[in-house]
Amino acid sequence: MNTPVQEALEILKSGANSIIPLDDFVKKLSKNKPLNIKLGMDPTAPDLHLGHAVVLCKLRQFQDLGHKVTFLIGDYTTLIGDPTGRSKTRPPLTPAEIESNAKTYFQQVTKILDPEKTIVRYNSEWLAKLTFADLIKLCAKVTVAQIIEREDFSKRLAEKAPISMHELLYPLMQGYDSVALEADVELGGTDQTFNLLMGRHLQEHYQQEPQCILTMPLLEGLDGVQKMSKSYGNYVGLWESAEAAYGKLMSISDTLMWRYLLLLGGKTEAQITAMQAEVAAGTSHPMNVKKSMAHLLVSRFWSVDNATKAQTQFESLFQKQDYSAATPADCTALIGVETWIVDILKHLGAVASSSDAKRLIEAKAVDVDEQTVTDFKGMIVLKKDVIIKVGKHKIYKVQ
Repeated sequence: MNTPVQEALEILKSGANSIIPLDDFVKKLSKNKPLNIKLGMDPTAPDLHLGHAVVLCKLRQFQDLGHKVTFLIGDYTTLIGDPTGRSKTRPPLTPAEIESNAKTYFQQVTKILDPEKTIVRYNSEWLAKLTFADLIKLCAKVTVAQIIEREDFSKRLAEKAPISMHELLYPLMQGYDSVALEADVELGGTDQTFNLLMGRHLQEHYQQEPQCILTMPLLEGLDGVQKMSKSYGNYVGLWESAEAAYGKLMSISDTLMWRYLLLLGGKTEAQITAMQAEVAAGTSHPMNVKKSMAHLLVSRFWSVDNATKAQTQFESLFQKQDYSAATPADCTALIGVETWIVDILKHLGAVASSSDAKRLIEAKAVDVDEQTVTDFKGMIVLKKDVIIKVGKHKIYKVQ
């Protein structure tokens, strides 16, 4: 705890959406002792992307400042499913699916967090032990009016959409996690504000000093419009290759790259303002800034060697048009055979579904042998060494 309070505050405020309440947060930092920092994630899917990394990077900053970090895997809350942002009840996952997803979570988050300094807990440790009487006592600490104030619930009520009783318990369960861990600070996205405040509310009822809340903004995906999500196809996955990640990062707009530098690159707002001034003055080119951004992020979440290799490949493919660095694609079974373009893209691993392929083809983002594919139903006869381009960041060479 050698970092002065004001300096630590500036580091932790950088890129954050809000700190509630700020005065209490400063008082906690001023105690000059390690605080209990909590971040919970429900293992609803096996894959994490850079959108998830935003809050994980902030958690790493707390870790680097000497605070006690707990990464909470919500294996028990996943049995309900967080209703945040949902217009209908989530389908339940099986215990086996939850366990499998939880294992991959830790493998991916340790790309960002220091595994030696990360405490991993599962909320089934305490939630599974609550009796029905305990649950009644917990529910008694919150009114129905408080729960239905939540935007997701009030909107569904107005639309006469069904809300299951178990969904109403989710905020209480997340709040009780803070009680069990005696959290000083809880992190989350802006969409988690209601649940995070529930933690403060319940801690007060359990005679604990209420936690402070630090919320991080939701990261826009590669399209710069929707939040990053696999369902929107605008993501950079932490499980993807460094080359794929670098290529995707190079596809974002010059405007969006500043946000990625702030939320993922560890740059302060003052540093970014200075970099923007250099671009405006013409002493720095946006393309060079973007390449530095992509190299920085791939170095951070993969490795420096992987980042350098990915940058070299990108420069060869996209700047020098040297397709010898294209991803080799074993298409032995398809060469000389008339094949549906969608099946070819799936064979390459370039798309996950027919709808992904249709979206790319309609956007004229698929080229085969320098010819743009415009017909979703089109049939293609592949030849050896043909170059296939998919989107802005995938180039394959048929083998």
